[in-house]
Amino acid sequence: MEINNYSAMLASLGQETRLEIFRTLIRAGSNGLSAGELSSTLNIAPPTQSFHLKAMVHAGLIAQRREGRQLFYAPDYGATRQMIDFLLTDCCDGDKRLCGPYIVETKTA
Repeated sequence: MEINNYSAMLASLGQETRLEIFRTLIRAGSNGLSAGELSSTLNIAPPTQSFHLKAMVHAGLIAQRREGRQLFYAPDYGATRQMIDFLLTDCCDGDKRLCGPYIVETKTA
């Protein structure tokens, strides 16, 4: 992934409502939540929620799927992990005492 992709992901999380939506979807698991469940859980007006969800789908943090008339949203765990790995690749100069399991092991050729 390019740095521009990570920048877009981080920018989409840099807003309070979106961060709250993202954390709720992470807790919900890979099946995600319907737009209605998400709206009632977080007490967000549907038009406002739709605006935020669209930005997060565009950034690649969450996925949208349709089941009949309902839209469901779920986190993209692969993209989220890549973003975290990108942020922590050079963490603590590789000192596992400080960064523990978050250090990304890179293979050199």
